[in-house]
Amino acid sequence: MKFLHIGDLHLGKTLGDFDLAEDQKYILDQILCIADKESADGVLIAGDVYDKSVPSEAATKLLDHFLIELAKREIKVFMVSGNHDSDHRLNYGSTLFAANQVFISAVFDGTLHKQSFCCGDTGIDIYMLPFVKASQVRRYFPEEDIESYDDAVRTIIRNTPINPKNKNILVAHQFVSGRGEDPALAGSESIGTQSVGMVEKIGYGCFDDFDYVALGHIHSAQRVGRDEIRYAGSPLKYSLSEADREKSIPLITVSREEGVKIELVPLKPMRDMRHIKGTLKELLHKQNVKAPEDFIYATLTDEDIINDAMGIFQQVYPNTVRIDYDNSHTREIEQVDISRIAENKSFAELIGDFYRLMYGCEITEEEMDVMRMAAREAGVINEAG
Repeated sequence: MKFLHIGDLHLGKTLGDFDLAEDQKYILDQILCIADKESADGVLIAGDVYDKSVPSEAATKLLDHFLIELAKREIKVFMVSGNHDSDHRLNYGSTLFAANQVFISAVFDGTLHKQSFCCGDTGIDIYMLPFVKASQVRRYFPEEDIESYDDAVRTIIRNTPINPKNKNILVAHQFVSGRGEDPALAGSESIGTQSVGMVEKIGYGCFDDFDYVALGHIHSAQRVGRDEIRYAGSPLKYSLSEADREKSIPLITVSREEGVKIELVPLKPMRDMRHIKGTLKELLHKQNVKAPEDFIYATLTDEDIINDAMGIFQQVYPNTVRIDYDNSHTREIEQVDISRIAENKSFAELIGDFYRLMYGCEITEEEMDVMRMAAREAGVINEAG
């Protein structure tokens, strides 16, 4: 059987002020074309289907379009919820959907649900694990010691009968990293269950019983520990950090003879995301202007701040998302010890120092009034500040 693995669709997402509905439909239709070309039997959707817990009407229509087209092709769908999704909204109508081979697991109810199929003499079990927290799992396993995400997922799997004679696939939406005893695969740290900031990691060793693990949550496509534990990544670029990365979709072929084969099929967006850098004159010179319809993040190296740079840029690149500067002023600011600047200084003095470093001149009274107003609204200073 052949499966396409996707995740982190974030339907309804915007990029700055730009609506991505058209771009998202374009990429979903491209995925349908890949499903047709490869004769896919199923699609694994690993969470964050929507960008918001209360999705827009346009976002729900787009998902409806995608699922209907898959159902027309008699392609099975296995979809779990992510942390951006509303469990109950995504789960609505799941019983009706199942009649059309669209299987949804959006609410964890104490059981790791599975769908079983046969391909010739090969049994294939597909397990679906929606995004869960330790508190949710503890409710169903009160006798277990569950303090972390890793504890929660291990408890669920340990209490699930898994037939080793079958090919077992898991669809899940969690933050998975390396196992404790293998620091090389965990990056720069040895991880069983650790946290970076406030985000807990799950050791990939808890998935040893599965032949393939279709993960969602991380937007960059990557393997975790072994090739068969994989993030598909988002089908579109949603942040500047992804500008230089190409998107793809894993095509998973499961058979008794060859086990699991993985092929990455490239995805091409309707509008790409690019980061360009240089002076305003250089970037807008006719010979340097390429694919003006792309989403553009521009870094200007001009020493002087350019009035209405965004308006000028959008005359050539209408989908410019953001403009920032990299020049002697910004580099000087990066070297400043903020703690020393802030020591025993008033708000006006701090802003004045910042403005002087940034622009090489004094801030005007009118500009200072605007900064005070913004600071009051943000609660940084009081009315007397």
